[in-house]
This record gives sequence, structure tokens and C-alpha cells, in this order.
Amino acid sequence: MGLFGLGLAWRRAADGLGASAAIGEFLLGAVTVIFAGLLAAHLAKFCARPATLVEDLRTLPGRTGLAAASLSVLLLAAVIVPYSAFLATALLFAGLIWHAILAALMVRVFLAGPREQRKTTPAWHLSFVGFIVAPLSAGPLGYTGLAQGLLVATMVIAVAIYWISALQLRASGTPPPLRPLLAIHLAPFSLFGTTCVLQGMMAPAILFAALATAVLVVLLTRARYLTVAGFSPLWGAFTFPAAAYAGLMLALAGQGAPFRLAGAIALIAATIIVPLIAARVLRMWARGILATRTNAAVA
Repeated sequence: MGLFGLGLAWRRAADGLGASAAIGEFLLGAVTVIFAGLLAAHLAKFCARPATLVEDLRTLPGRTGLAAASLSVLLLAAVIVPYSAFLATALLFAGLIWHAILAALMVRVFLAGPREQRKTTPAWHLSFVGFIVAPLSAGPLGYTGLAQGLLVATMVIAVAIYWISALQLRASGTPPPLRPLLAIHLAPFSLFGTTCVLQGMMAPAILFAALATAVLVVLLTRARYLTVAGFSPLWGAFTFPAAAYAGLMLALAGQGAPFRLAGAIALIAATIIVPLIAARVLRMWARGILATRTNAAVA
């Protein structure tokens, strides 16, 4: 998911910074191949034992991973838009249906689980606010009403998650191993802003850019707090928010030099951070230790 976001940010850099369009397209092509392989492996696991889907939803890493997978389909739709409107549309609605099913299953598992596990986490943004990824393709494909409806609906949900998360953080804090998930709070504001740019609503986009920047500043000042537990697969939570923020700044590049500068800095940072984290997680998967570390269901 983070790699797709990085590729889309480089695509925006072609217009916002005058970067070579080939960089973004090459990266997006490579990520598409990687995602196809990972998706095939996941589907093979599900076909071998369908119960693994619900079992993975019972764990926090499983919920975040499954949500990221369906959202990656929506990101792939945005990748395909310049090449095939038909295929992009098919991926858009397939991703929306898949993500809606996962969200419904998550609610069911959540309500059936023990009370002590019924806590809101930043990962809820992926499951319930993640639909905001769809406007990245819905807008360019002409589904303006769908894009605007998703923007309004996910904004309401995001406010509730931000509010509950703030109360929980104030009351009990966040355990060190789960702190990387706090970075997810950056993604909704970034995507809200990008959606507004695509809809031509520049004033709200700039407001969301300011909110995203405020969240980013807080995260950067608490970097040690977020990473004190050391590297884990949950560091993947740093990747897409970083890419989404860079994408927003680059989408606003036409609004002035400050946005171009912020976009360039954010893009460089994301280009360093995202592949490094992705490579470490993929290496864990290739060595067969990722499932153990994340307590994933086994087919």
C-alpha cells in the first residue's frame, strides 16, 4: 500500500515538480507485479482454508493487513486510470465491495470478541475511513457523486475515530509495540485534501493540508516515542501515510512555492523510508517468519 502511494506521488511529481513521468510509471509497474504475486499467495491461502479470513480478522496485524490488501486494489484502480477506464472502473468497484465486506466482518468479529479487546485503534482508519482511497480513481473516472459521498461519509467516521483515540491515548497511552500505528492518523487528512483537490475544492484542500502538516509535526517530534520498541511489521504503518502526505503536497503544488517545497521534501523522505520498510517486511515474508511475528492464521 505504501509503495503504491509512493508511485502515485511520483506520478504527481511529474506535474508538480517537473520530474520525469517515467519514474512514477516504472515504480507503479513494479509495485503492481509485486502486489499481484502477494495477492495470489493470499487468495491461495484463503482457498485452501476459508476460515483463515475470520481468524486473521481477530488479530490487529491481521485486520490491518487485510484492510491494506483491499485498499491496494483501490490504489491499483488509480494506477490503471490513464491506461484503461474500463479496467480501472472494474477494480474500483471490486475494491469497494471487497473492503465493505471486510469492514462488515470486522464489526461482527469485534462485537463477538471479549470486551477487553473492543478498543478503538488508529488501524480503524484503514477499515472504516479507508474508503476515501476510492476517490483517487472515482473522480478521474467521472464518478463525482461517489467521490463526494465517500468524502463526506468518511470525514464523519474519521472525526469519531480521532475523538475516541484521543480519549484513549489520554487515559492509558499506547503500548510501545503498537505505537507505529499512530502514524496512520496522518493518512485521512492527506487523502481528504487530495480528494478535495481532485474535486476542485481548493480551500478545504488547503485546510486539510494544514491539519495533515500539524499531525506530521507531532509525529516527527515524537519519533523516538513511536519507534522505541524497535522494528516490526507494524512499521508498515509509516509507509502509506508518508506517501499520502507527499501526494497531497504535490497535488497542491500549483498553489505556490511552499507546497512545491513541502512536496519535494516529503517525496524525498518517502522515497527513502517506504522502500526500506517494505523491503524488510517482504524479506520477513520470503523467509517465512512474517506469519509468526504477526500471529497470522495458517491454511
